[in-house]
Amino acid sequence: MKIFCVANQKGGVGKTTTSVNLAASLASHGQRVLLIDLDPQGNATMGSGIDKSLCETTVYEVLVDGASIADAAVKADAAGYDVLPSNRELAGAEIELVGLDSREKRLKQSLAELDGRYDFVLIDCPPALSLLTLNGLCAANGVIIPMQCEYFALEGLSDLVNTIKQVHANLNRDLQVIGLLRVMFDPRVTLQQQVSEQLKQHFGDKVFNAVIPRNVRLAEAPSYGLPGIVFDKSSRGAQAYLQFGTEMINRIRTL
Repeated sequence: MKIFCVANQKGGVGKTTTSVNLAASLASHGQRVLLIDLDPQGNATMGSGIDKSLCETTVYEVLVDGASIADAAVKADAAGYDVLPSNRELAGAEIELVGLDSREKRLKQSLAELDGRYDFVLIDCPPALSLLTLNGLCAANGVIIPMQCEYFALEGLSDLVNTIKQVHANLNRDLQVIGLLRVMFDPRVTLQQQVSEQLKQHFGDKVFNAVIPRNVRLAEAPSYGLPGIVFDKSSRGAQAYLQFGTEMINRIRTL
């Protein structure tokens, strides 16, 4: 069972879009996938077609009360993967976790009980380096970093890489950067091409070959409660995420 965080402390960079579409892409390749929504906004839950207000057991109960993931997971029927849902309750977990034992490893302990039920576990992290994100990083084998090719994105990236190094040194020796995914990419913008080249020079083969274009169909899909690759498989964005899923499976084999 391979566990990956989709993380970037910058908001609006396509973490949830990447989490949901990668989960659906891996499921379409025959993989057994669990998507964990660690964001109190619950966007990955809703984007998978699950009504977060109707979920009785969520990731909150797993982290705070020790509920089992197997009991809390919900099937996203149209998308072909399971979801550990989230809703606004999770915002309170941040405070409640502070007083608990091994507070940054609660998710890791819960995942240990799944014992090979899934091939892939993807964790959609909130856009902040919080205790929730720390739980994701402590549980994961690696981090997938979606990022836009813009100037400020590079600055945020160095902060995130430093955080990952600290977690690796102090809390999780398995943690590594799996790769950087260029999202919302527009090849007509010269700056984006320049930043993309800088990324490849600096990070080499850590930069995924797949590039996710700016795409209206991907943006529309969540309002229908579907991943983009289910909503419109023929769109450019969906095809790019399918290619990314294939690349991800191949990259795991070489790890």
